[in-house]
Order: sequence, then structure tokens, then C-alpha cells
Amino acid sequence: MSAPRVRIVEVGPRDGLQNESRILEPAVRRELVERLVRAGLQDVEAGAFVSPRAVPQMAGSGGVLSGLARTPGVRYPVLVPNVRGFEDALAAGANYVAVFAAASETFSQKNIRCSIEESLQRYAEVLAHADETHVPVRGYVSCVVECPYEGPIRPESVAAVAAELHDMGCEEISLGDTIGTGTPGTVLPMLECVARRVPLARLAGHYHDTYGMAVANCYASWRFGLRTFDSSVGGLGGCPYAPGARGNVATEDLAWLFEGLGVPTGIDLPALIECARWIGEHLGHEPGSRVYRALVSRTAAH
Repeated sequence: MSAPRVRIVEVGPRDGLQNESRILEPAVRRELVERLVRAGLQDVEAGAFVSPRAVPQMAGSGGVLSGLARTPGVRYPVLVPNVRGFEDALAAGANYVAVFAAASETFSQKNIRCSIEESLQRYAEVLAHADETHVPVRGYVSCVVECPYEGPIRPESVAAVAAELHDMGCEEISLGDTIGTGTPGTVLPMLECVARRVPLARLAGHYHDTYGMAVANCYASWRFGLRTFDSSVGGLGGCPYAPGARGNVATEDLAWLFEGLGVPTGIDLPALIECARWIGEHLGHEPGSRVYRALVSRTAAH
């Protein structure tokens, strides 16, 4: 009998591309989303309705979303920073949106140019509009282990922000180790603290791989009881406001981990590997995932 299924939220087309130097046309980003869905992903971030001056990689997200060949049962979350972004996303056909807060005051100011409290006030307005239009909202909390400006973050600070987002109506809270310094020794105490204020079933792990610990953190979090994880095809990612941060845990690496544990993910690994190769060609570099490189090398050797 297999272990309970895990849910993988693919963030490559948004979080993964926002730090790439090469800006992809909306048509390419749209195809990336569709390829990921064909590889078995059922939650795929399609873009962000943010200022193209601030994040030029996300310009044209409305066209990405409105032009998708949608698959029934698949959700295509998009990031919205405020009510204006929410309205633009809704006009493009959004069926799921996300808001982005931080557990660090300095990071909040650097990233979205407002305090944590001000950001939560903005998101309360977004949640009110989302409730009226029956659009579910996901909440992100960044810097849940450490901030590039403030250093280590207290688990209680993370729990406070996560609880506010949950209480205002976010159906799920994704906890982001934004600069990838976390280890099971720092991630688990944070999870324990947050889980005292937000139901475990409403939490997701979002771990970056700067120090090569992302898979270990996912495994430790799974053992703790988490069943939802964010990942990025090819290990794409980083953060323009977190110098030195590497990409999210690679979707291929997570698929390999859980397949080895007998945990269903619904992912077609060969199709995902091909998707990683394809987007790597468009970006001009090889995918960073360990599983991709291992399987490609094994195929070449035969």
C-alpha cells in the first residue's frame, strides 16, 4: 500500500523565471505552463500581475493566462500584489490567486515597498474581493528561516504572519525559505511553531536550494506531516531581492524523492525531464536539477 499522495505546486513559470536574465515572450511562458500540465502537474503558477518595471520577466502575464489551453481540474495560480492586480488577473480569467507577505520587515520593504502590517492590510482587501467573486487565495510567507538583511528570523514571527493570512481567508499558506539557508534543524522548529496556529493541512513547504538542503528539508517536512510542496522545473528560480539565492527545489528532484518513497505525485518524470530540457534551451543554460543531469548522463552513456 502506497503512502498518501503529495501535492506538488509548480512555481517555475512565475517564481522560477522572475530572476532569469533572459526575458521570455508570453507565448513561450504559456507553452511552458501547458507542457508542465501535460507532465502531470495540477497546480502550475502561470504568472504575476505586478509592475513590469519591477519584474519585467512577468510582463504580459494576462496574455499567458487568457491564452492557456486549460485542462479541467488544473489550477493556474497567479501572484497579485493588490486589488488592482487582482482585478487584472480576474479579467484575464484567473481561477486562483496568491498574495506574498514576508516574516522580515526589511525584506518586506525591499520586496514590496511597504511594512508587513501594510502588506496585510492590502491583502485583506484582496481577500474581500476574492470572497465576493469566489476565487480562492493562496498566501506566501517569505524569509521563514533567515532574511538576507536581518539574519535569522524567529519562528514566532513567521507564525504570526501565517496566522494573519490564514485568518483573513487564505486557503493555504506556503512557507518560503527564500535564501535557502534552512536545514531540517531550523525548518522543523519553524513548522512546529506555525502548526500551532495554522492547521498543518493548510501549510506548504517552499524551499530554495542555495546550500543543497532543499530536498532534505522537503523530506523532513514530509515526515513532520506536510503534504504540499512548491518546486520549480529544472531548479529555476532565485529572488531579485535576495542576493545569492538559488532556485527552488527542482520538481524532478522532488518527483524522484517521492517516487523512491512510494508516494504518488501524478508526475510523468520523463515528460518533466523533457520539459526541463526545453525550457533550458529557451533560457540558454542547462537545467540545474541533479536528477535531470543524472538521467541525461545515463542516457548518453547508453
